[in-house]
Amino acid sequence: MRILTASDHALLVEAADLDEAMRLNLAWEGVPGVVERIPGARTVLVRFDPLRVSAVELATALAAVDIDTAQLPDAGEAVVPVRYDGEDLDEAATLLGVSTEELVNRHLAADWRVAFSGFAPGFGYVVSSDPLFDVPRRSSPRTRVPAGSVALAGAFTGVYPRESPGGWQLIGRTDAVMWDIDRDPPALLAPGTSVRFEHVREVARPGVGRSDESGRNGDDAVRPGRVVEQHAETDADALGFRTEAAVEVVRPSLQLLVQDAGRPGFAALGVSASGAADRRALHDANRAVGNATEAAVLESVGGAVLRFRGAGVAAVTGAIGALSLTDVEGAVRSVAHGVPFATVDGDELTLGHPARGLRYVIAVRGGLEVAAALGSRAADTLAGLGPEALTAGAVIPVGGVASHPVEPDALPRELPAVVDLVELEITLGPRDDWFTAGALATLTAQEWTVTPRSDRVGIRLHGEVPLERARGGELPSEGAVTGAIQVPPDGQPVLFLPDHPLTGGYPIIGALTDRSLDLAGQLPPGVRLRFIVKETS
Repeated sequence: MRILTASDHALLVEAADLDEAMRLNLAWEGVPGVVERIPGARTVLVRFDPLRVSAVELATALAAVDIDTAQLPDAGEAVVPVRYDGEDLDEAATLLGVSTEELVNRHLAADWRVAFSGFAPGFGYVVSSDPLFDVPRRSSPRTRVPAGSVALAGAFTGVYPRESPGGWQLIGRTDAVMWDIDRDPPALLAPGTSVRFEHVREVARPGVGRSDESGRNGDDAVRPGRVVEQHAETDADALGFRTEAAVEVVRPSLQLLVQDAGRPGFAALGVSASGAADRRALHDANRAVGNATEAAVLESVGGAVLRFRGAGVAAVTGAIGALSLTDVEGAVRSVAHGVPFATVDGDELTLGHPARGLRYVIAVRGGLEVAAALGSRAADTLAGLGPEALTAGAVIPVGGVASHPVEPDALPRELPAVVDLVELEITLGPRDDWFTAGALATLTAQEWTVTPRSDRVGIRLHGEVPLERARGGELPSEGAVTGAIQVPPDGQPVLFLPDHPLTGGYPIIGALTDRSLDLAGQLPPGVRLRFIVKETS
């Protein structure tokens, strides 16, 4: 068992094989200081609380646990009907040295079982007893894989729960719903489930029991977390008053989301913590208006216009730009960054294009009241959990309870402008040994530019010199933390943000320290950055 540094708050433990990795994951439940465990094909990622246990102490504790008595779970059986017409079926058969007919027959005959979950909610890594199935990923991943695609990669079969990018070999499709938050458990292919694939010639009728590209049932009109949109005036609107406090979207930004502190603790279901990209801005905004620090807020990439219904108190933190409030008579007054301000019915808040930073955070006293998914109101853009992105006309109710008095003072904060050079602190590992000495030197010596191909899943970086590998081939899927620096085959890193996949197959050369994560969430395209390796004792 080899224990590697994954970040300043996570260790990656290598096991001999998949079976040992599963036993380690089970045996370590309840180890003091452990926050979450993410099993992989031959590893377990262990996130810990550095205030409760050090990395050295945790490594010692993990190594001392007896895994011989750990019993793998039995989660029953799932039947997955498949139409074997995938785009890569012929290529996968060629790679395995068999006919397409034999591939299908052996896929149907094998004993399959879900080993672990990852990548996205409901995505189970299903392994079989048949040694035939060991298929390399595609050399060039697809940017769009349809929901319900049945695919092969390495020794695993997986079914994409919703439309997403992916590099697995597509051999078929199913109409089975992989993820339904109202089901117990939500994942059809939960760890420990025995899986039987069933050959069908036709897919189910559209809209009945199948997933659309968002992973939701086609015959389900309203799902948990959806924000009610209102476009027509009610009788109360016509009379000039509101019965309930709310925030209405007049003009959305490039991306306007509801966020809170996230939903940690669901890695076993393939669900990442998600939550606000800038945790400090979330806490500052909520403190300013007297909310609990984890209350739901709006996170806006760039400028937007919001209208307040009813009287209240609001505050804007995060990105720095021009802020103004316009009342129903047309009078305009400026709003100070980070300072709470009173609102009355009909006031419109205008957020200008940020001069510094990328994401505004807007808190309203009482917090935003939208339906929770797995205990959180955060919008996870990769998983499709929580409220959808807000559009013009969306109305978000405001809660009626705030825990604390408003705090009028805000501490100043430096955020980057597009022309700036930003330094981010990192730890190396867990896969820095997959890269040449020159690549490790380049990682910290070279400036990297934040490209426009960035979102809440990850920041795509570009450097003049790509990072060169010392080792070729594929890495079995393993866990990744927020802030991980993953390196695809082109050598240009991707910096993971809160909505990143829990597992992946590209090597991770390093990861941001916890204190650098909030700044990473505020990096606009065009910013240059340099990585600084954290000194360890």
